Amino acid sequence: MEYKSTRHVKYLCNYHFVWIPKYRRKVLTGEVAEYTKEVLRTIAEELGCEVLALEVMPDHIHLFVNCPPRYAPSYLANYFKGKSARLILKKFPELKKATNGKLWTRSYFVSTAGNVSSET
Repeated sequence: MEYKSTRHVKYLCNYHFVWIPKYRRKVLTGEVAEYTKEVLRTIAEELGCEVLALEVMPDHIHLFVNCPPRYAPSYLANYFKGKSARLILKKFPELKKATNGKLWTRSYFVSTAGNVSSET
């Protein structure tokens, strides 16, 4: 992976996020899964992040992104989850019933992954 840079910063901030639908319902299938991928890629682009890997499973999501250091991991997780939930529930209102009006649980997993060597 290559370092990215802005005017005053050279960085490599990679985050691995995992989150699940409310009640771990298996609602992320078919058209919903495809739309979820599209939405998450759009949100990443909006934030200036690069999607390195994205896996939408029926009952959870793995998102591996490289983002500018101006965003805290907690902000990124909440932004991805919040905006995607609004857009997905708007397009698929039947999911509101299956998830009691909330698409995602409040929790998430995040891990950092980087490339730091003695040469850095």
